[in-house]
Amino acid sequence: MSAGRDMKGDRSVENEAAFEKFKSCAVEVLQVPAEKITLDARFSDDLEADSLEVVELVMALEEAFDITVEETELEGVETIGQAFELVTSKI
Repeated sequence: MSAGRDMKGDRSVENEAAFEKFKSCAVEVLQVPAEKITLDARFSDDLEADSLEVVELVMALEEAFDITVEETELEGVETIGQAFELVTSKI
């Protein structure tokens, strides 16, 4: 029984590490303070990021996580949480 808990614990640690890497990319590309990068933060409203900056962020995330994100997958992605979910679904 404890093995299942350990695996879940490992997953959350992996997610935490992945979010730190994600946050680092977002801070660098979007030029915002790290505390503004929360799962609920909206790119346009909270981070004042335009579509070009979001594309630049996606490119940085593709490189950092060694993934590929298709342009069509970005449709409807408005928050950091949605973008992070998209990235983690590919790693």
